[in-house]
Amino acid sequence: MCSILAMACNSSGCESGSCGRDKENGRSKVEEVKEESVCLKCKSNEPMKFGDGGSDDGRFCADCFRSNVYGKFRLAVTSHAMITPSDNVLVAFSGGSSSRVALQFVHELQVKALKNYEASRDRSLPVFGVGVAFVDESAAFPAALSGEMGDAVAWVRSTVLSMSPPEKDLHVVPIESVFALKLLDSVSDETGKEDLLLHLKMLSLQKVASENGYNRLVVGSCTSRLASHVLTATVKGRGYSLSADIQHVDARWKVPIVMPLRDCVWQEITRLCHLDGLKTVELARHPQSGINDLVSSFVALLQEENPSRECTIVRTAAKLTPFYFNKIPETDDSCVPMATQRRLKKFNLKYDGSMTTEAFCPICNGPLNGSDSSEGYHESDNTLYAACCSSCRFQILPQDRSSLEHFGSLLPHHMVSQAKHHQKVDSQTYLREKIKDCLLMDDEEAEAV
Repeated sequence: MCSILAMACNSSGCESGSCGRDKENGRSKVEEVKEESVCLKCKSNEPMKFGDGGSDDGRFCADCFRSNVYGKFRLAVTSHAMITPSDNVLVAFSGGSSSRVALQFVHELQVKALKNYEASRDRSLPVFGVGVAFVDESAAFPAALSGEMGDAVAWVRSTVLSMSPPEKDLHVVPIESVFALKLLDSVSDETGKEDLLLHLKMLSLQKVASENGYNRLVVGSCTSRLASHVLTATVKGRGYSLSADIQHVDARWKVPIVMPLRDCVWQEITRLCHLDGLKTVELARHPQSGINDLVSSFVALLQEENPSRECTIVRTAAKLTPFYFNKIPETDDSCVPMATQRRLKKFNLKYDGSMTTEAFCPICNGPLNGSDSSEGYHESDNTLYAACCSSCRFQILPQDRSSLEHFGSLLPHHMVSQAKHHQKVDSQTYLREKIKDCLLMDDEEAEAV
């Protein structure tokens, strides 16, 4: 039968032309099918099929897929000098997929550094330390989390213990350690309450990091989460501070924050958890009905229609000019390898040391523009109200001005002190603006002499 078909195709009466094209291209249909059934990268192993509807499902084998995700992580770490041999790193671990992968990759990086240290003769490069922080939010959601938080903490402990050697310290932080319990009840806006809780979680992590000698805070924010943040920040009127939140490094905090999974999408991360058998835990919280949940659902719908939509959103927002604190501060530490120093020079990651000149919102810690600070200052304004950005004024602060004093008494000490510092700086700016017509400029002083 095959010979008959071959004769028919070779005959002068065959008008399909497919055989000639196959011969010209040097490929047969059997070869094309065979190529589709192997990994596009290594060309040897069978590709993985996750069945999640992703555009690259069934294109890479397990080893190549994992190598791709880990490669993005490692490129971010090395290019932006996120972790150096002398660092002491704290990983924020919530139990979700992103933070689980971030913890796993940091652990693998530490294991490799330990092997290199033990194999070297001079042992000149130390092994960076790693700690893990878990924020207990049961006080914020007593009805939903009171029953399962104990099991979650036990699971976190067992997960961290399984990642040794090297040994890692675990810090379980009650979120109420930084604020009064009545604070969240004082916020009427649902979105404002969610945002305030996120700010309080970051304060808790910063407190643990600074009190225990950590100089880096690793968070598991990925492309998908940042894409939602880009849209929510735009809706809330936080466009000025948006570029500060989506960079690989955020050094406006006392302990700089780094995001090594910034270039990985959530689908890749969940696939990796499934592939490596990394267990996760999702704590049940009250249903969210604010802007954040609405935008997240919208971005997820966009991602289903176009798998590259999340990356496009983040890449577009990344074209905004970053702030000077979106870089790792320069250091003269002799333990920093020359390769890392060359990368810092290549990517122009130079720290100008002028962070004190920027005004920050005491609640969200976002940089303030002129309309939020000096231009909106009035002597009659409450200290806290005058220091906050427009978004926090609208969504978090009470609309009744008479309640501001009580609300301020419930805030963490860090937020209150930052508001007082802002008032001092803003008062000087306001006073100078009022008397600028009576001041002599440098050139006028020279003419007077």
